[in-house]
Amino acid sequence: MSPLTVPRGSGRLLAAAFVRNRRALVGLGMVAVIAAFCFVGPLLYRTDQSTVQLGLTDLAPGGGHPLGTDASGYDVLGRLMTGGQSSLELGFAVALATTVIGTLYGAVAGYAGGIVDAVMMRVIDTFLAVPGIVLLLIMVSLFTPSLWLIIVLLSLLSWLGAARLVRGEVLNLRTREFVQAARMMGGAGGRIVVRHLVPNAVGVIIVSGTFTVADSILTLSALSFLGLGLPPPHADWGAMLSAGLSSLYDGYWWLVYPPAAILITTVVAFNLIGDAVHDALDVRLQRP
Repeated sequence: MSPLTVPRGSGRLLAAAFVRNRRALVGLGMVAVIAAFCFVGPLLYRTDQSTVQLGLTDLAPGGGHPLGTDASGYDVLGRLMTGGQSSLELGFAVALATTVIGTLYGAVAGYAGGIVDAVMMRVIDTFLAVPGIVLLLIMVSLFTPSLWLIIVLLSLLSWLGAARLVRGEVLNLRTREFVQAARMMGGAGGRIVVRHLVPNAVGVIIVSGTFTVADSILTLSALSFLGLGLPPPHADWGAMLSAGLSSLYDGYWWLVYPPAAILITTVVAFNLIGDAVHDALDVRLQRP
């Protein structure tokens, strides 16, 4: 059995192994708190994040602004909340699209084998030969950046790795007895892929999807840091960092440290979940 393969009917064992992992619980708790902060927080702490207020620029934390204000007069705490919405929405959307496309492509390639597999893998190798970040920078500089545009571009660049992982797992699974039995019973190739191979490759799929969320959030932050992220009045943590660094030497620490802290915390949380899922699905690490 492959270390990252989940046998059918082992859902309870997987859940139990996942719950026993403290890193998983910590990661899930952190993600839940961050999601509540970003989506529930604005309902309780209402701020104006669209109107520039020059009379409130660069105020230190205190009074009616717990984390101060930025150079446009926006409340930093409220901007952290709205900026997190864009980051999380992008991360989950890219992870979902990447998982679906990469899983189907990799599963078909691995199950078909032969010339079909060779051609499909050469297509992936061709795309991987092009530096993804360079292509992404070119595209966002040619077109007006928007959340959906960046989601589409990141999805088109991120599914390649997921496809290779799933393909490798399917190559191992297709020689198993349950797959051979399905073939002998006259099962169609598509049915075998969907009903047998994909569910048994769920380990690498979940791990890949989890890390994709963190990678996508970091990529959006990097684009925003370079000035190629979401246009105003949209906000994200990378844009806040980029804008705040120019004021850091003036003593405006509240413009840099809060977005940096929540960005790091979010990425660490998803990485903890990814590591925990990997350990929960690794039979060599499970308790007897």
